Amino acid sequence: MGNVGASEVPQLIGPDGLRIDGRRVDELRALRVVAGPLKRADGSAFVEWGANKVMAAVYGPREVHPRHLQVNDKAIVQCRYNMAAFSVDERKRPGLDRRSQEISKVIAEAFESVVFAEEFPRTSIDVYIEVLQANAGTRCAGIVAASVALADAGIPMVDLLPSVAVGKVGGHIVLDLKKEEDNFGEADLPMALVPQSGRLVLLQMEGHMTASELGRALDLGVTGCRAIYEKMKQALRDRYSVDPPQAMAEAAA
Repeated sequence: MGNVGASEVPQLIGPDGLRIDGRRVDELRALRVVAGPLKRADGSAFVEWGANKVMAAVYGPREVHPRHLQVNDKAIVQCRYNMAAFSVDERKRPGLDRRSQEISKVIAEAFESVVFAEEFPRTSIDVYIEVLQANAGTRCAGIVAASVALADAGIPMVDLLPSVAVGKVGGHIVLDLKKEEDNFGEADLPMALVPQSGRLVLLQMEGHMTASELGRALDLGVTGCRAIYEKMKQALRDRYSVDPPQAMAEAAA
């Protein structure tokens, strides 16, 4: 969250209760999920979420590198989250910085809790997340993309893993922060959950909320995750469903 003087903070919530981009406090940014765009990966997905553009690729299960990380009774999940140098307005230094390493670790831990790793002992499931364009909420977009990519690769999981950030902006609890809200708001709460059980597998917070605000934020995040879950499932249906007329035409060819 940004630290600026009060005179520099823009009005993020208007008198009509709408945010700077016209959304209501409980409204997601436009979200598009595409499964399987990369042909050379075992599984892949592309997510366009507001101004975010994120690609995920999954390889494995395959031999563990480095070998000393191998576990005899299950697969390990390795994640590499990276923001491209051109993904933000001010060009960032290429390569994994401390923030990217931390996000890579928490995403890997989130997926370790939903992947049936015991099915693939002594192997590695490698998840690569590349942020091509960033506008707040990139770790959540990365989790959504990676989850669809894992499903596209045929990796057995408890369920898909939707993710969203909830925040406190101008005293209001709002869903799915964009860049200005993330920079000037009072709190940011990214989360990811298993939709069928409601089990949280990732929950972080930067900033401050009261106990009652945190409760409202969690409820709003769960509702948002369930809406994102439907988009993720539809992306996989679109990837693997074949229209009957098309199937008949292909059979006759």
